[in-house]
Amino acid sequence: MQVVAVDIGGTHARFAIAEVENRRVVSLGPVMTQKTAEHASLQTAWQAFEAAHDGPLPRAAAISVASPITGDVIRLTNNPWVIRPSLIPERLNAETYTIINDFGAVGHAVAQLPAADFEHLCGPEETGLPTEGVTTVCGPGTGLGVAQVFKHAGEYHVLSTEGGHMDYAPLDGIEDNFVRRLRKIFTRVSAERVVAGPGIIAIYETLAEMEGRAVPSRDDKTIWAEALDGTDSIALAALDRFCLALGSVAGDLALAHGAKAVVIAGGLGLRIKDKLLRSGFDQRFVAKGRFQSMMSKIPVKLITHPQPGLFGAAAAFAQEHQRTAS
Repeated sequence: MQVVAVDIGGTHARFAIAEVENRRVVSLGPVMTQKTAEHASLQTAWQAFEAAHDGPLPRAAAISVASPITGDVIRLTNNPWVIRPSLIPERLNAETYTIINDFGAVGHAVAQLPAADFEHLCGPEETGLPTEGVTTVCGPGTGLGVAQVFKHAGEYHVLSTEGGHMDYAPLDGIEDNFVRRLRKIFTRVSAERVVAGPGIIAIYETLAEMEGRAVPSRDDKTIWAEALDGTDSIALAALDRFCLALGSVAGDLALAHGAKAVVIAGGLGLRIKDKLLRSGFDQRFVAKGRFQSMMSKIPVKLITHPQPGLFGAAAAFAQEHQRTAS
């Protein structure tokens, strides 16, 4: 069975045709990426994908959305689109559909992708993920996504969460300064304010101020580019600090979830893969006081599949519509 898979984030909406069978994803076709800012709604972006597609689209939709899925009015967290699930059959001409939180979709991808789509970051170097218990999934992008995958007796269940909005816990004086700067703007400082793409701005500005340098006004894309190519020493230091903070947050989530493994996801996680391996991420992940020994036994992996949101949306559809997905 074919299904239109859609992954809607804060900046981009991605579309592809997926083949699903026996509650699994068999294949994922070529991906079309559109900027959400260039479309008024999901419907107009869908129509643009349909116009570029050779022939009519399948009448089934698997949609992942960067927002909690509650009620019949979904307002995206970092995107002005509004989605009304009850109107999907009418607006998208879809007879069947699944709509899921974006990191819930990534959780389905984590549950179904083979071991080859994961790279070891730290902890015990094991092949594959645990077949029993909880795997925590988290990843920085426009926001900080968090989900859980619970496996038992050959089955799996995905729990979508808003764990990225828990309070951020600074671990040293420099991170205290991050929080002071952010508190002036937001009052409450969540993990997402630090450990997400835009969070690099506050980290960069704090470090520049500590150095007594003029704090230039730069957007997060510029700072990330300068950090990754090494052309700005403060940006590079900000990237190192970002990786440390991500390690701390990932460890906190693993503790809260009782996780047997952790998977780092998101496009930004993939971009900073090499930095994560050399940054001290691993030391921060296990730095949980009396639980350090337990934390050192948790494998942490990075998902390397290029489109886990699309793959996972299709996987969620296959699980929900198992009688028709075969």
